[in-house]
Amino acid sequence: MIKVAPSILSADFSAMGEAVKNVEAWGADYIHLDVMDGNFVPQITFGAMMCKAIRKHTSLPIDAHLMVREPRKYVEAFRDAGADILTFHVEADDHIHGTLQKIKECGMKAGVVLNPATSLSAIEYVLEYCDMILLMSVNPGMGGQKFIPEVVRKIEKLKKMLDDGGHKADIEIDGGINPETAKYCIDAGANVLVAGNSVFTSQNPANTIKLIRNHF
Repeated sequence: MIKVAPSILSADFSAMGEAVKNVEAWGADYIHLDVMDGNFVPQITFGAMMCKAIRKHTSLPIDAHLMVREPRKYVEAFRDAGADILTFHVEADDHIHGTLQKIKECGMKAGVVLNPATSLSAIEYVLEYCDMILLMSVNPGMGGQKFIPEVVRKIEKLKKMLDDGGHKADIEIDGGINPETAKYCIDAGANVLVAGNSVFTSQNPANTIKLIRNHF
């Protein structure tokens, strides 16, 4: 089943409660929360307090994407804030296996994130511990970027790695996703699509989500 996770990075920051209610009403599957620390990436966005605030306004799973240095330090805070899925960048963590274990011990689904130029070999030996693998299809740190088409080949390779190893992790794609680019990703093996601008600037967000999910 294809799932759509609108990123509230593209929502109105002054009305986040209303934004997540809208996302749920539009038929989305997850709320995607882009957490940026101003260190691993240039921008500063949200933290666990925002996660806790929006948790009150939606029953959808919160998919928190940590773009932060030393992500393990924040695991308990996001658990306490109500996150359901926690993903972190392998480029920002020296002990990937340990952080995945900690997330799972805290009762959340755990996943890793790879930047566009990061090799899949970086996660070869932790696939069995991942509920989700997020491949960035833009460079992290800013919304509204154009999709990097070379990532489609990376999706295909990851799907083969998972299938060959008998692993069941979701493949999530984040960056430049719209109905057109979603089709390329889904055809390559992705099943979770993060969409920001294409949803929040749409004249009909519910229809845009349907088009992304149905990939036509």
